[in-house]
Amino acid sequence: MVESEAQGRLPGIAPVSVVDIGSNSIRLVIYEGMIRAPAILFNEKVMCGLGRGLAKTGRMDDASVERALAALHRFKALSHQARANRMYALATAAAREAENGPDFIARAEEILEHKVRVLTGDEEAYFSALGIISGFHDPDGIVGDLGGGSLEVVDVAGDTIGTGLTLPLGGIRLSEASTGSVAQARTIARKHLKTAGLLKRGQGRTFYAVGGTWRSIAKLHMEVKNYPLHMMQGYEVSFEEAMDFLTYVVTSKDTKDPAYATISKNRRNLLPFGAVAMQEAIALMRPARVSFSSQGVREGYLYSLLPEQEKQRDPLLAAAEELAILRARSPEHARELADWTGQTMPLFGIEETEQEARYRQAACLLADISWRAHPDYRGLQALNIIAHGTFTGITHSGRAYIALANYYRFEGLYDDGASGPLAAIATPRMLMLAKLLGGLLRVVYLFSASMPGVVRNLSIRKAVAPELDLEFVVPATYADFAGERLEGRLQQLAKLTGLKIAFVAG
Repeated sequence: MVESEAQGRLPGIAPVSVVDIGSNSIRLVIYEGMIRAPAILFNEKVMCGLGRGLAKTGRMDDASVERALAALHRFKALSHQARANRMYALATAAAREAENGPDFIARAEEILEHKVRVLTGDEEAYFSALGIISGFHDPDGIVGDLGGGSLEVVDVAGDTIGTGLTLPLGGIRLSEASTGSVAQARTIARKHLKTAGLLKRGQGRTFYAVGGTWRSIAKLHMEVKNYPLHMMQGYEVSFEEAMDFLTYVVTSKDTKDPAYATISKNRRNLLPFGAVAMQEAIALMRPARVSFSSQGVREGYLYSLLPEQEKQRDPLLAAAEELAILRARSPEHARELADWTGQTMPLFGIEETEQEARYRQAACLLADISWRAHPDYRGLQALNIIAHGTFTGITHSGRAYIALANYYRFEGLYDDGASGPLAAIATPRMLMLAKLLGGLLRVVYLFSASMPGVVRNLSIRKAVAPELDLEFVVPATYADFAGERLEGRLQQLAKLTGLKIAFVAG
């Protein structure tokens, strides 16, 4: 019997795998395909510590090397099992700098039956920058990528990448060079960062933090603050709060605090050194904020291989449209909603920013992805899928807007225990926009039976009748769609906006 094609996957693309050989961990990530915002099919890492002892001996530890090579056998098998049609293997600081690096790479290539690309420091910085470009909408700031052996910093403005710099300040290296002394680590970090003049060009901009140790610091911050959305991509902390929290990480003696339970034991010992490196870097830079990224060298490398037209696609809208294809009753209807709501918003006095328009379009594309759930749970399922989905090119407040708009579309235009935590993340304006969009969707989804061909023929206009503010114009062809429930939804929208709205024949 021939296995049928999985319906939960996008057609016409094949998986691709990336083996990332770092100084602290090696990782296999298998992506759904070579597209703008690929989903991850499989992800596994092994904490080998290839960079441990390197600064002192000039060599990668033999036991670490053997552990890494054993993991590569498994990674190759997993890649084949996932039907990946291409593999890319990358190696960074430890393999690049160690005396036994060439021998290790030769053995790795023999196991993988594939060329391993050993990145230079400049290439690491470049691909880290591309990782930020691939995962953030119009980024502007300094990228810092902290690995086990090195720290790469590079300026990014839109899709323009400045000159990068590599510093010997990776978590393992800094820990060993300071013989475990955080005070000495600070002295070392300060000395090397003085040469990083590009950091000062980032004042008032964003510091994009990449790397496992820095993501662990962000995860710890979420736990300590009881932050309701455990989503790393785009998690932001102000400069002042970041400086204060990094001091807490550096000076904390109680790693048995329950908050630390979310951090792997392999990472905990490196947290103070990662905190010192970040604190010294942003003290020089003085950014407006620190934004954490789950995108790095791997994603940047794959992004570099995409056709130019694919690179130009918006990653949020690309992912939202793909999810609509996989889960909505009608992706065409979702696109109609995106167009229609864009024409309608100005009539409610809304002048959208570019970001707000993107979020509204994404919310419309995702507005029907939970239709297979029981009616009582469609709103909650939509909220959970969107809030916890691996979307890029989005802030946390934007994620809250999209999720809440779809929750309100099903559950009504009010907040409850399910929506409350996300409502707290959204800005007041985002919350207002989410309720307005939710109210519009509640009306037009009922009108269209969630299928295409109707919405594009509906319109809202300034009222001709003096007793009304807006008229919802319905062509005579659709007169039979009228009904009490539809009228009730329209009056909910009227109450929300404080406007007098009525259906009129077109």
